[in-house]
Amino acid sequence: MPERNPNGHVQAWEAQPAPQTHDPQGHWRDDWKQEDADEAEHFKPLTREQALALRAKHPPLSPWRVVMAQAVAGLVVAALAWLVTGKGETVVSALIGAAVVVVPGALLARGMTGAPGANPGTVVLRFMVWELVKIVVAVAMLVAAARLVPNLSWLAVLAAMVVCLKVNGAALLWRGRVKQTQTVAASDR
Repeated sequence: MPERNPNGHVQAWEAQPAPQTHDPQGHWRDDWKQEDADEAEHFKPLTREQALALRAKHPPLSPWRVVMAQAVAGLVVAALAWLVTGKGETVVSALIGAAVVVVPGALLARGMTGAPGANPGTVVLRFMVWELVKIVVAVAMLVAAARLVPNLSWLAVLAAMVVCLKVNGAALLWRGRVKQTQTVAASDR
């Protein structure tokens, strides 16, 4: 609840300085700086062997597996569209929706798994450029589909796009579940 001054007006919030106390010699000290120093004392960098063991225990998720899972999900949506509607236009629309996610995702995966950059700034810039390429290609594919495909079912396009995009989150959840299962299995031995 905002504080009011004696005139009844609401007082503006002011930034509070970091908490300070006296050290044993009577000098002021900044508790936040002390906490940072305490954390720095407890930090120990990993050795090469520890880092390799950690990488082996938690391998990175390949973007190509995610792209492949998105493609499979798109095919499943197209098959469901065929079963539900029995119309070829709906199947083509679902396949277009899947392609609008899978093709740009494959471009991003290719761009990011190319030559490794030693400089973190280069890696970030490369990601931003390939993400921009991904967005431009996806929008161009949607515009081309709208102009070139007769009887396009936007519901099927959108359904396929949503399902394929949700694969990203499912892959992260699946990866976490696999880690938990491996941890539980290892502890049972």
